[in-house]
Amino acid sequence: MATAKKSEKAEKATIKITFPDGKSREFPKGTTPLDVAKSISRGLAEEAVTAKVNGALYDLTRPLDEDASLQLFKFDSVDGKSVFWHSAAHVMAQAVVRLFPFAKLTIGPTFESGFYYDIDHEPFKPEDLAKIEAEMAKVVSEKLDIKREVLTKDEALKSFKDNSYKIEIINEDVASGAPLTAYRQGEFVDLCRGPHVPNTGHINAFKLTKTSGAYWRGDAKNKPLQRIYGIAFPAKKQLDDYVQLLQEAEKRDHRKLGKDLELFMFHDWSPGSAFFLPKGAVIYNELLSFIREEYQKRDYKEVITPQLFNKALWELSGHWQHYKENMFVLKVDEEEFSLKPMNCPSHVLIFKSRTRSYRELPLRIADFCNLHRNELRGVLGGLTRVRKFSQDDAHIFCTKEQIGPEIMQLLEFVKYVYVDVFKFEFTSKLSTRPEKYLGDVKLWETAEKALEESLKASKLKYEIKPGEGAFYGPKIDFDVRDSLGRDWQLATIQLDFQMPLKMEAEYEGQDGKRHPAVMIHRAILGSLERFIGVLTEHYAGKFPLWLSPVQARILTVADRFNDYAHKIKEQYAKAGIRVEVDVKAESIPYKVREAELDKVNYIIVVGEKEVAANTVTVRKGKEQFTMDSENFLQQLCGEIKNKV
Repeated sequence: MATAKKSEKAEKATIKITFPDGKSREFPKGTTPLDVAKSISRGLAEEAVTAKVNGALYDLTRPLDEDASLQLFKFDSVDGKSVFWHSAAHVMAQAVVRLFPFAKLTIGPTFESGFYYDIDHEPFKPEDLAKIEAEMAKVVSEKLDIKREVLTKDEALKSFKDNSYKIEIINEDVASGAPLTAYRQGEFVDLCRGPHVPNTGHINAFKLTKTSGAYWRGDAKNKPLQRIYGIAFPAKKQLDDYVQLLQEAEKRDHRKLGKDLELFMFHDWSPGSAFFLPKGAVIYNELLSFIREEYQKRDYKEVITPQLFNKALWELSGHWQHYKENMFVLKVDEEEFSLKPMNCPSHVLIFKSRTRSYRELPLRIADFCNLHRNELRGVLGGLTRVRKFSQDDAHIFCTKEQIGPEIMQLLEFVKYVYVDVFKFEFTSKLSTRPEKYLGDVKLWETAEKALEESLKASKLKYEIKPGEGAFYGPKIDFDVRDSLGRDWQLATIQLDFQMPLKMEAEYEGQDGKRHPAVMIHRAILGSLERFIGVLTEHYAGKFPLWLSPVQARILTVADRFNDYAHKIKEQYAKAGIRVEVDVKAESIPYKVREAELDKVNYIIVVGEKEVAANTVTVRKGKEQFTMDSENFLQQLCGEIKNKV
C-alpha cells in the first residue's frame, strides 16, 4: 500500500516553468513545451516552432522532467527559422534517399536565408530538383511524426554503418563527450542534434533554389559533394513573397550590376580579390574621403601599417594558435611570415613604440590597410565574401573609466553614418560573456554594464545575445536592413582586455604606476568591399549624388550645340562635378534611355533654347525643369556637400 501511495505521489509530481517575464506556473511532470503553448493560447500552439529550455533549444514535443525556464519561438524569430529550415532539410534528405537510394548524406545545416544538404552523389540535374520537390510534397502530406532518439555509440555505428561521413561525426562526438542523437520520421532516420518541428506536415511551403559543388569539411583534398539549397515557410504566401524578393534581388545582384555599370570585376587568377574599375574606384575613394572627414572631426590618427609580419607577432597576439588556418602563410628569409588578416596587433605595436601617459588617452588609431584572409574558395561571393579587403578599421586605447564615454561617441558615429547619411534602419545586438572566456568575471561585468548603459543612454533598441561575445570581451554588432528587407551585419564595437595584457600594452597612470590599456576594436562601414556590395544592391546601382561615379551627363540635341555642352562640362568639372558629354548622333530619347540604364543622377539636355538663354534643361526621373546653368551648378554642389 505504501508503495502504491508513493507511486501515485510521483505521478502527481509537478514542475515549475518560469517564463521570460519572470512569472512562473506549475505543470505536471512530463509536460512538453507544446503543452505549455496550448495552455497559453491555441494560436501560439499552432505557430510555435521550437523552445528554449534553460537556454538550450528543445523540441516542442520533448518532455520536461524538472523545473525550468522556458521561451517559445515562432517562425519569425532567428531560432524559429533555424529549426524550421533544418526540419525542411531533413524532409529534402528523406526525399533524396527515396529517389536516389545510393546517395550518401553528409550534413544539412541552415544559414541566414535557408538550408542546404551536402550529398555524396553524381551532379544533380534541374529535372532532379523537380522530382525531389514532388517527393518532398509527399513526405509533407504524410505528416510523419519527427521523433528524437538517444543512441549509444554501438547503436549509432550500427545504424549508420554504411555511411563513412556519419561514422566520422559519431567518433568525433564521442571523443568530445557530446550526446549521440538521431531524428526519425517514418522510414527515414538521420544523425542530428536537433531540435525539429513536431511533424513533417509543418513544412507547408518550400522551394529548392539551386545546386552547387562542395567538399566534405570544406577541404578540397576530400571527395567532391553535391550541395542542394532550399527555402521553406509555414505558409504559401510567404514563399510567394520570397520568390518575388528573389527575382528583385537577382535584378539588384551587385555582381551583375558591377559588371553592367563597369564598377568592378573579378578574375580567376586572383580569387576573392576585386578589381575596382575607374567608376568603382570613385565610390571606394568617396567613402574613404567621407570617413576621413569624420576622423578629422573625431580626433582619430590615421596610420599606414605593413602587410607582412613575422609569425612572432601572431604568436604573441594569439592568432597563430587560434586563427592560422585563415591566414596566408609564406616563407621569408627562411622564417614563417603571414599577410595580416587584421590590424589590431600592429596597432598595439604602435601603441607600445614609446612610453604612453594617461594624458594621451584615449588614443584613436585608424587604418585602411588591405587585409587578407584565406577564405575557402567555395564560399567566395562577389564583394560580400572576399579574401582581400580593406576596413575603416580603428582601435581606441583608453582607461577603464573612459570606456563609457568612448562607446557613447561610437554609437553616435554609427547613428550618424547609417541613419543621417545613408538613411538605413539598423538593429543593435549586445553579445555577452561566452562560456569559454579569458579574464576576470568582474571586469567582464563592468564592460557589459558600460556597453548596456551606453545603449540605453543612446536610446537605441537592442537585443541581448547571451554568451555570444568574443572570448576576449563583449561587443555590440549592428545589423543594417536594406531596401529589400535583408539584414547585413556591418558595423561592430568590441571591447578587448586580453590583447593589451598579452602584448603588454600599458600606460603610465596618475599614480605613476603601469596599467594595462583597454582596447576598443571598431569598424563603422566594416569591409569597404562588403559595404559597396550592399550599397550597390540597396540602391539598385543608382547611388546617391555624392557617391555616384557619373553625377551628370550632358546630351546634345544636334552637333551645333556640342561647343556649348563642352563649355558647361568644363565649368562643372572645375567645380568638382563628375560630368560627361554625350554627342553621339542618336536621338534624345535614345540617349536619355542610355543614361538611365547607366544610372546617371542628372540628365542635362542642351539645344537652341538653352544656348540662347545660357540655361540647362534637367531630367531627374520623371521630373524635368530648366534652370540657369550657374544656378543649377550651385544646386548640385549644395546637394553633394550636404550628401542629399
